[in-house]
Amino acid sequence: MAERGASPEVDWPAQPDMSLALNRMGTFDWDLDSGQMYLDPTALQVIDLRPEEFNGTPDGLRARVTPGEEVRLDARVAQAIKDGRSHYGAYVRTRRRDGTPAWTHIQGHILRDATGRPYRIIGILRDAAHDPGEPGAGGEQAEGRRRMTGVVERTSAILAHARTVNDVTDVLKDPEALGHLGAVSVMLGVVDGGRIHLVAEGQLGSYVPEIEYTRINAGFPMSEAVRTLRPVFIASREVFQQNYPELWPYIEPLSVRSGVYLPLIAQGRAIGALGLLYKRDGDFTAEERNLLVALGSGIAQSLQRAMLFEQEHDLAEGLQRAMLPRRIPAVPGALIAVRYRSARMGRDIGGDWYDVIPLDGGRVGVMIGDVEGHDTDAVAVMGQLRIVLRAYVAEGHTPGTAMARASTFLRELETERFATCTYAEVDLNTGMLQMVRAGHLDPVVRRGDGSCHRVQVAGGLPLGLPPRERSGSGSGYPVTSFELHPGDTLVLCTDGLLERPDGAPEAGMRELMEAVSSGPVDVEELADVLCDLVGDAGVGDDMALLLLRRRGTPAPRGGGPLRLRLTPDDPEGPAMARHLIRAAVAAWGAGERSDGIELAADELMTNVLVHTDGGGHVNVRLTSEGRIRIEVEDSSSALPRRREAGDWAVSGRGLLLVDQLADEWGVEPRGSGKCVWCEFTVPGHAAAP
Repeated sequence: MAERGASPEVDWPAQPDMSLALNRMGTFDWDLDSGQMYLDPTALQVIDLRPEEFNGTPDGLRARVTPGEEVRLDARVAQAIKDGRSHYGAYVRTRRRDGTPAWTHIQGHILRDATGRPYRIIGILRDAAHDPGEPGAGGEQAEGRRRMTGVVERTSAILAHARTVNDVTDVLKDPEALGHLGAVSVMLGVVDGGRIHLVAEGQLGSYVPEIEYTRINAGFPMSEAVRTLRPVFIASREVFQQNYPELWPYIEPLSVRSGVYLPLIAQGRAIGALGLLYKRDGDFTAEERNLLVALGSGIAQSLQRAMLFEQEHDLAEGLQRAMLPRRIPAVPGALIAVRYRSARMGRDIGGDWYDVIPLDGGRVGVMIGDVEGHDTDAVAVMGQLRIVLRAYVAEGHTPGTAMARASTFLRELETERFATCTYAEVDLNTGMLQMVRAGHLDPVVRRGDGSCHRVQVAGGLPLGLPPRERSGSGSGYPVTSFELHPGDTLVLCTDGLLERPDGAPEAGMRELMEAVSSGPVDVEELADVLCDLVGDAGVGDDMALLLLRRRGTPAPRGGGPLRLRLTPDDPEGPAMARHLIRAAVAAWGAGERSDGIELAADELMTNVLVHTDGGGHVNVRLTSEGRIRIEVEDSSSALPRRREAGDWAVSGRGLLLVDQLADEWGVEPRGSGKCVWCEFTVPGHAAAP
């Protein structure tokens, strides 16, 4: 019976053509849903595994794949799946049972269902060093030519995927990469101004610090190749001694008898040179020279591409870091750690950002976001968006209003980009947190006892998208409020922290939750642990991370006080305040009096919003006598007075209701303003400490 996900046209496992086995090409069949992998007998021979040693999964290949190659192969497969390609190929360094190195060529065909989801990969494995022999005379010479040709082709194929100068040098320093050419030492020099910088030398261990940098006009063969743009072939030790006396002291103690220095030419200029040293005597044949020149051409193209990638990446990364905050301010009452990791390839750098905004009254605002795209334009949009959102918050706009205005700003830029973002405003005195989310990931909270959970935050559309039609006067970005207790840690991140080569973000979220829960207590150390989740196996997206821990000793839940801000331009503020007050007094045991307390608080808040200009603050706490006390502060010095309202009056009953509902109430001057308070006795409630 076929496995789940198998194509109706192809049985599980796929049946190989007999001609493949005759040419020492094995087949594999990988079910991506179940994780099962089948290798036919020829494939097991190629990889040098016995049937009982293979466990039927990709992990069973680890014993033969050279360390580091597994990550590169996984990334190649993941990129092909992500790009929607149907095929991929790779040369992989492996080791046989006796430890000898080998090269294995892998080609895979990706099968997808009707929705485009990949579910299976069928492909071939072959020994990259195997070629059928030629019968008849000249077999040894023909074998040598085939070997050299094969090495040049394989090296060029591997270098085609090099993305940095280090990638290029790693290939050239590998004993198996160019060893079949007969060279005992490989040197790579890169032109740096008027000098040549020796960046790689392998196999002989003949590195000499004195010639790490040489002048282009010096009497060295590598300098001559760069200067003349022509290869330099050296057929004997006598030529080394006579023609290059400056180099001879370094060559004399070695067993080198000949060499070649190839200029690496790109776009008509030398960007470096490759040196190969040999133990053999004698000149190079015309065929050998042609092959070596072809090798130099391929290395030159790879080296130039790698240098351009690094230059573009450095430029983009420098631009992004200039757009991020230069420093994170110290915030009393909180410990904050931030991290940013850029994408790894060329200009593939995105618009991830974070910011920390100290506010008055012991509050702090924190934000994290991600602009669509991976280029310098995304970075430029990110910088503008971060600054404008920071300005709206600093002006005193509520979180929902600030987010809505930032979305309008991004639409008016006409960049056709959108951005996801989360903004949280935390009162570090009370622990109350107000959060808005624009299409971004839900946050994670680690409690003081080590438990960890995701917080479901009501969300709006990503910034820059046209708003939905909505009734009422809401901003379109609803505010979610919850309490951050002493010792609790808020974790905000972008999706680069969750992406995995297998394309499963939920797996990344599970890893994040486990790491947050079991990670160190120190926020800086915890941030480092979370960054390590991405590691070298990430899929190339950039990542931003922000941690905020409320200072203090973890305590039992449900205590107070509760402090809320009232602003005239926030239509959702009173409803949110009523909800939070009712939840708080219910937790303090108000019971049947909860309705009356909520109503009295609502009347006092309405007086502030209707009869004053600057808004105010609401404080709710449990007194030492076990009473619930509500205080509403405003900046007006005019004292309220209780008055009798007519039968048909629509106002004037506020303080009358407070007088009837509360056990006590009063007015206290506070600086240039006042505080109206009321208290409620909670039957049977013990006095607060």
